[in-house]
Amino acid sequence: MNILILGGSGFVGRAICNKLVSLGHAVTVPTRKRDNARSLFMLPTVTVIEADIQDDAALAKLTQGKQAVINLVGILNEKKRGDFHRAHVELTQRVLAACKAQGVKRYLHMSALGAAADAPSVYLTTKFAAEQAVAASGLAATVFAPSVIFGRDDSFLNRFSKLIDLTPPLAPFVLPGASAKFQPIFVDDVAHVFVTALTDATTVGQRYELVGPQVYSLRELVRYLMTIKSDSHLIIGLPGFATHALAAVMQFIPAKPLTPDNVRSMSVDNVSNQSLPKFAGIRATSLELIAPTYIGRAAVTDTFATARKRAGDRQ
Repeated sequence: MNILILGGSGFVGRAICNKLVSLGHAVTVPTRKRDNARSLFMLPTVTVIEADIQDDAALAKLTQGKQAVINLVGILNEKKRGDFHRAHVELTQRVLAACKAQGVKRYLHMSALGAAADAPSVYLTTKFAAEQAVAASGLAATVFAPSVIFGRDDSFLNRFSKLIDLTPPLAPFVLPGASAKFQPIFVDDVAHVFVTALTDATTVGQRYELVGPQVYSLRELVRYLMTIKSDSHLIIGLPGFATHALAAVMQFIPAKPLTPDNVRSMSVDNVSNQSLPKFAGIRATSLELIAPTYIGRAAVTDTFATARKRAGDRQ
């Protein structure tokens, strides 16, 4: 199958590309800068193309001759007002229109757990609006709504791990949104579900919530990270008013580590009572099985061992 993946150079996109290549599919990944997709260069059936996916003419060329499109594009913060709507809603509408114009019938869409018309954050309401556009498109579409996704290059656990490292030894670890609940899912499980659904006709018209096997509060997740890092910082959870005040300030830091919209998103439990869909044929992987392989002392030891082995192989 000839497949276009929007957002294919990202964390989840790379995992999906690897699985598609192993099955012999041809994959096209557009990116603004080709070097952003450097990790995909060695995959034999992946073609990386520099293109602006916000341009309708570019989308027409990219979708031409494709049998399926996977849209993984999403942002967690706005650089300027309206970015959520442009990235989640307008882009989705453009992609759906391009698919219909070019005769692409199969479409897979990445949404978010908690997306709803009455959700408290713009992030979640625009994710829902995109789902509505997909449902009205008439394409053979499937929507996936995951909780936070973890894995070696994730931006979730790794961010908190770095913040723990930056906290002075005797200082407490101040944690906004400590009571927020998540049900993290392993990136390889997400990729497996996407790839399996691609050729499964029973998934057409369906929306699947993707979650891991266990629910954690943010405090519990950070405490677990501290445990595998052999760290003993005291965690102090900020109350709601303090979290909102902190986000109001931190939204102006260039990296935007926390914004008021993030806080509003966290006010909704990011959990589901659904298990991984039966068509996938797998059980969700536990966080405890994977996180120690890339965070903590065991991960560092493993990295050094791998480096030594590679060095020995070159001698």
